Amino acid sequence: MPTPLRLTLVAMAAALILSACGGRIASPEGQECGELVRLGNEELEAAKVKGFGGSVQWIKAANLLAAASFQQQLERFGSCIDKAQRARIYIQEAQK
Repeated sequence: MPTPLRLTLVAMAAALILSACGGRIASPEGQECGELVRLGNEELEAAKVKGFGGSVQWIKAANLLAAASFQQQLERFGSCIDKAQRARIYIQEAQK
């Protein structure tokens, strides 16, 4: 039977690990990356609904957003932000 001290130590260790994992994603750069990827995906879907889904710019944007999402998972937020911003430009160009 686990002792109360052991349970407390395990709970504290789990809390410390979880807070360390979420620290970078909660940073301003991590939040910006997540928001840009979210907005880009919404704009990409809207462009597809409007009939721009087959254009070269739309395909480039879709690939950039996939890469940005991958960079987000690796916590490479600078690269994520760059790719998401470029994707949003391609989406705008596709709709011209």
